[in-house]
Amino acid sequence: MEKPNSSSGLTQYDQLPKILDGDANKSPLSSEVDGQTLSRKSSRNQVLASPGRSGNISGRNSYIKRGKSAQLKFEIDDVIGSGAALSRASSASLGFSFSLAGFTIPDEISDLSPFSEDDIPEDIEVGMRTKFQTEPTLQIYLKFTEVTYKIITKGVTSSEEKVILKGINGSVNPGEVLALMGPSGCGKTTLLGLLGGRLSDHTIGGSITYNDQPYSKSLKSRIGFVTQDDVLFPHLTVKETITYAALLKLPKTLTKQAKQKQAQDVIRELGLERCQDTMIGNSFVRGVSGGERKRVSIGNEIIINPSLLFLDEPTSGLDSTTALRIIELLQDIAEAEKTVITTIHQPSSRLFHKFDKLILLGRGGRLLYFGKASEAMEYFSSIGCSPLISMNPAEFLLDLANGNINDVSLPSQLTKQNHHHSQTILLTNGKPSPTDVHEYLVEACETNVGEEMKRKATSSSSSVDQETKLSNIDDSCFHSVKREWGATWIEQFTILFGRGIKERRHDYFSWLRITQIVATAVILGLLWWRSDVHTPKDLQNQAGLVFFIAVFWAFFPVFTAIFTFPQERAMLKKERAADMYKLSAYFVARTTSDIPLDLLLPLIFLLIVYFMAGLRLTSQSFVLTMLIVFLCIIAAQGLGLAIGAAVMDLNRATTLASVIVMAFMLAGGFFVKDVPVFISWLSYLSFNYHTYRLVLKVQYGHISNVIDGIKLDSGLKEVGALVAMAIIYRIMAYMSLRRVA
Repeated sequence: MEKPNSSSGLTQYDQLPKILDGDANKSPLSSEVDGQTLSRKSSRNQVLASPGRSGNISGRNSYIKRGKSAQLKFEIDDVIGSGAALSRASSASLGFSFSLAGFTIPDEISDLSPFSEDDIPEDIEVGMRTKFQTEPTLQIYLKFTEVTYKIITKGVTSSEEKVILKGINGSVNPGEVLALMGPSGCGKTTLLGLLGGRLSDHTIGGSITYNDQPYSKSLKSRIGFVTQDDVLFPHLTVKETITYAALLKLPKTLTKQAKQKQAQDVIRELGLERCQDTMIGNSFVRGVSGGERKRVSIGNEIIINPSLLFLDEPTSGLDSTTALRIIELLQDIAEAEKTVITTIHQPSSRLFHKFDKLILLGRGGRLLYFGKASEAMEYFSSIGCSPLISMNPAEFLLDLANGNINDVSLPSQLTKQNHHHSQTILLTNGKPSPTDVHEYLVEACETNVGEEMKRKATSSSSSVDQETKLSNIDDSCFHSVKREWGATWIEQFTILFGRGIKERRHDYFSWLRITQIVATAVILGLLWWRSDVHTPKDLQNQAGLVFFIAVFWAFFPVFTAIFTFPQERAMLKKERAADMYKLSAYFVARTTSDIPLDLLLPLIFLLIVYFMAGLRLTSQSFVLTMLIVFLCIIAAQGLGLAIGAAVMDLNRATTLASVIVMAFMLAGGFFVKDVPVFISWLSYLSFNYHTYRLVLKVQYGHISNVIDGIKLDSGLKEVGALVAMAIIYRIMAYMSLRRVA
């Protein structure tokens, strides 16, 4: 065996540390100069200071990539034996050449350049991911100063004002990811909603500007907002969900095919191609994974290529690896000069080091830190607060925000006496209280860096070139008053109608519901099997079946429709906040898409009952009976929609509906023939009453004009009453819905 090349007087193992160190030293790490933001690509390779980390990691990774490159270049003819192949691969990975077993590594292998990060194809779900690409858009610089937010809680005898946020300052530029951190209840989500324009109240104080302009509704088309809960339709597939968002959000100047293509591009960029035909799912329906569902939520917002992207705890409920990939996705989005703001509860150390800027909130919505995430530990060390043991920086910051001072060193002035009141603040265990720690951090933030933060946040000039900023400001974006919808009213209606049928057909035609309808119909058919109307007693007996049909198909639609708006309230608020469609288009589409689904089951029901019970066997009678039942269903649906939209609470709505339906049933004309005058008006409000009279007219009008004590007329008044109910109830539902949407 040949000796290793010793031209430098060192063995191969002696050379390795120097080579790795030398390569690490060659990697240029860009830093912030004159307030400029770190280059994101280089910052990903930078190893931030934390306990137990080595500075040679990046160098080692570089040579691992170089080894991969060398292995891909091997020619099969050059490899003689597995031992030689292993020798060549390991030699190339170390970056130098030596002889082993009589073979020499070809020169071209040692000259190979290493892979860059962008050269390694990755898949998000299996540990490798493709780099997200997006088009550049209008750059928006977000600044906020002295932001406050209060709510007024009204009690029985008095009202109380509660401060949620107080004196929050900060700024974030295109290309940056700003993280909002803090303990639960500190106001992270409230601050995110304020910055995203989702909260508008007279109790808001301070200034929030976008390119030095106040918020306007025309900015909605430039903002994407991902809520903490993934508000998605469970029975739609991934592809359908993103496609419907594209059809409703993208400008109407684009064709339907162009919008669908853009939706497919987003699916591909997010790595969702393999699950694009899988239903979203929920706790009752099996669907995509949590990470895929979160990426679908992000895809719904980035489909419009927003300039500002807000996310409320996008990593909640995800494992650390999936959470890391979500944050890397946000970095890729920010690289296209977009501004990304996200709340995060307790990130891992890897996640923490990937944020550009950090805002740390304390109890009562007070600001404890704003600045670069990489400088947070240095800042708290400068004011005397540092961890006594190695720990995750995010964990340390949250401990401080919560007043948890275990394993934390504190400044001497905090442990001796309160500098405001000159009184002892030591507790029995010799430690200051959480309140004292919190007040010290707030005061330190205001005195040490508060003025600097305010200056940066309020400065008319940005850290980027002012000319570049001004050249990207589209005044029409901020001063336009007219809303720009992504589709016409007819297109919105058509899209929402189709989406509604696709989503709800699974519920309407579930085996449970079909079994319920068929079983009820069969039982009724057996109880009234081949009944006849030859005598008044037989006629009265069959009239009971007619009344039950009228009651059943009034009761069933009411309690189905009650759930419509309360269940979709979150989705409606989310989509309306993004100006996806007009409320009128949604309402008409939502109420009409139920009609085809609601009419199929009654048809099956009547086909079974009608012929088993021996009702009037003429085609005209059957068709008219069917139409009357359909009209009753539409009127009852209107009542259910009105109750659900007015109450928006399922418990109270079902209670109210039970009372109303019971009253309508009792006043329907079957149980009580002579209703007292002072309450006789209730009969005319009952759709049971009008449906019962109409079916009696169709079935027995040829026998007598008086059936079971009820005088039958032409039926036009009853038809008019049912039509009026169907319209009036829906108008009431729409007016109630406008209050909450």
